[in-house]
This record gives sequence, structure tokens and C-alpha cells, in this order.
Amino acid sequence: MDLYIYYQVKDADAAPLQAAVVSMQAELAAQHGVTGQLKRRPEAKDGMQTWMEVYAATPDGFAAALGAAAEQAGLFAWIAGARHTEVFTDLAPCA
Repeated sequence: MDLYIYYQVKDADAAPLQAAVVSMQAELAAQHGVTGQLKRRPEAKDGMQTWMEVYAATPDGFAAALGAAAEQAGLFAWIAGARHTEVFTDLAPCA
């Protein structure tokens, strides 16, 4: 299963949030073998940026570990509003 987590951040909070997310992703990679990606929309709107974390091919239990890691890393201090998670799975190939 692939996880896509998106949220908004104020322009002024982008630098400290980026540092926290990069550190959290490095720790998750070391502990769970899942390399995360950090992306953002190219444009900001009303001083807000939209960011996305992507975690592909995650093992069972990773979503809970990610939630705990986000809490421990203090991400919510810089995120404006909710942190939304979308889950996608691969389609089975046609025979």
C-alpha cells in the first residue's frame, strides 16, 4: 500500500517544517526501510503552501508508525490545519 499525506504550511513555517520532515523520514527509512518523498505544489496561495509526503510499498503497521513519528517530530506545530492521509494499492494485472 502506498501512502500520500498532504497538508498546508505557512510560508514562514516552511523551513523548520522541512527540516523536521526530512529528519523524520530519515528515521523512518532506518527503522522501517521505507524511503519517503517530500513534495510541494509549485505555487503558494495566500501565504500558504501545499505539501505532500509519499511513502510507496509500505509494510503492515507503517501508517501507525508514521503517525507516531509525525507526532514525535513535532510536525503539527508548523502544519496549518489537518494532515490528510490517502491510501492507494496496486491494481492486479489483467490475465
